[in-house]
Amino acid sequence: MALLLLAGAGYAVFGLTQPNEMAGHSMTPPDTSELAEGAPIVDVALPEKLSQSAQIGQRGFEAKCASCHGRNAAGQNGVAPPLVHKIYEPSHHSDQAFVLAAQNGVRAHHWRFGNMPPIEGVTPADAKYIATYVRELQEANGIN
Repeated sequence: MALLLLAGAGYAVFGLTQPNEMAGHSMTPPDTSELAEGAPIVDVALPEKLSQSAQIGQRGFEAKCASCHGRNAAGQNGVAPPLVHKIYEPSHHSDQAFVLAAQNGVRAHHWRFGNMPPIEGVTPADAKYIATYVRELQEANGIN
């Protein structure tokens, strides 16, 4: 079991550190050329109620992530992508990918916003709560 977890973590880190290879990706980012700089990239429907863990994650997201990824993870044109998008569905980006992204940063590989730096002050536990918040937003928007 430990070997399987180690292999999975290695694969996640490998995937997060590869150069930008957007061409041919099946989850094409939307055309944002008509959006104003800083405008939300997607419309996000909010869930009726967030779980307690997601509420904690929402506070962390608003404190550490929203300045780039926008309110309710809708993205900001020219700044950072929406996390409420099919590209970040659980089968493609695990919750652990969010933890590793916060800790290590990410090379641009789906979007053309540039690399994401590590986020200072976000612990792995914080990132897990933030991932819970993002997952509940995704679910409310049909991304499972």
